[in-house]
Amino acid sequence: MSSGVSFSDISVWPVILLLGIILGGLLLGNILKRNISFLRNSLIPVSVIGGGILLLISTICKIASGKYVFQYFIFGNGQTLTGLEIMEILTYHCLAIGFIAMTLRKSGKPEKGKGKVKDVINSGITTVNTYLLQGIIGIAVAFVASFFIPKILKASGLLLSFGFGQGTGQALNYGSIYESTYGFTGGKSFGLTIAALGFLAASIGGIIYLDYHRRKGDIKIRKNTFTLNQEKVEEEDEIPMVESMDKLTVQIALVVVCYALAYGIMYLLGRLVGEGLRSTIFGFNFLIGTLAALMVKLALNLLKKGKLMHRDYVNNFLLSRIAGFAFDVMIVAGIGAIQLDVIKDYLAALLVMALFGVIGTFLYIRFVSKKLFPSYRHEEFLVMFGMLTGTASTGVILLREIDPMFETPASDNVVYQTFVAILLGFPMMLLAAFCPKSDLSTLIGAGILFVYFLILNVVLFRSVIFKKKNKEEKQQN
Repeated sequence: MSSGVSFSDISVWPVILLLGIILGGLLLGNILKRNISFLRNSLIPVSVIGGGILLLISTICKIASGKYVFQYFIFGNGQTLTGLEIMEILTYHCLAIGFIAMTLRKSGKPEKGKGKVKDVINSGITTVNTYLLQGIIGIAVAFVASFFIPKILKASGLLLSFGFGQGTGQALNYGSIYESTYGFTGGKSFGLTIAALGFLAASIGGIIYLDYHRRKGDIKIRKNTFTLNQEKVEEEDEIPMVESMDKLTVQIALVVVCYALAYGIMYLLGRLVGEGLRSTIFGFNFLIGTLAALMVKLALNLLKKGKLMHRDYVNNFLLSRIAGFAFDVMIVAGIGAIQLDVIKDYLAALLVMALFGVIGTFLYIRFVSKKLFPSYRHEEFLVMFGMLTGTASTGVILLREIDPMFETPASDNVVYQTFVAILLGFPMMLLAAFCPKSDLSTLIGAGILFVYFLILNVVLFRSVIFKKKNKEEKQQN
């Protein structure tokens, strides 16, 4: 008698059913966005609306039956994983898949010329400085909150940086590490909630900024009348769209191969560093996935230069669509997986943390944009504020309100600054794994964040600081 898989068994279907619910939530969110004037006029992404719908339905079910919708057996594998845990897994993987797809894209070089490269570097430093500022604010709020909520992890304030600055996937990654390694109950939902509040902050803050400056006459809201994507669907020397192997299949294959390579790297590193740091290594899945994609990208370029490969297998348009799909699923699944009952004791702290995080982020980016990007300060503010409270796509949504054709350098800055941000921001990721070890390590970590913040600000405002210094010296002479 065969002991193989029975396709009528419910354990075969959970992932398909969950994807159906997640994508159905996206479709419903899109319908609501297009038909409700408040949502249509808002800048809230469809993925956030879809995630909010799932969270609302799931929470109502919890109140009525004692279980979240996704905790029912139909959404789990019947043995070890619930639907909520599978949604968290999807969020985790989609973060890396999105980054890999974006990294594999053929990238041009920042436009050369006076100020172009400098603006890209300054944008990257601004990104990292905002992470640091958010981390400092988050730790400060968590420390104060610990006097009223003893079970809150003081280092959980760093989740403000990951939830606001880096989005749903990273908030889940570190929330999971804090929950499993340091016993921070509700850590995953804590991080996911911060990320969800960040999307709302980006939308509401962006609208307030746009409306205020529109009334002052500083900016003009311009809608893009073009519906076609400005990116080329196919470039020269690429493989055909349809051949013996479909072009989309090739892009998906490249992404999955890169992610499999990333797993191999993480597995080997995990064996080298030991069990204690293994979870931290796997928390960097998006970063190691990016590294794997760079390796594959380099290999493809070498094959073409060596005449062993005569056509480009990479297509930017399709890779952007894969990344967009991954990020949409990540956001919907991440918000839908929030368990409000496990963070009910932290709600006041979360709201205060998010409020101060928004204010600090708003004021800092506004100041930087005014000082360092004067010729397009509104465009730079909108794209950076959107990215550093939501995601890069949120920033682009805000930017399109006043620069629909991307005529200013703001859109290029946010694309090319990524390498600078990863390079300068990496120490903070290591620090995030060190801070939760004790109250003292959290304080030491906060001190390091503050010193690093001051140093990078000196670098960021180097032209302003040293220009003033040189001017004063000349006046004295």
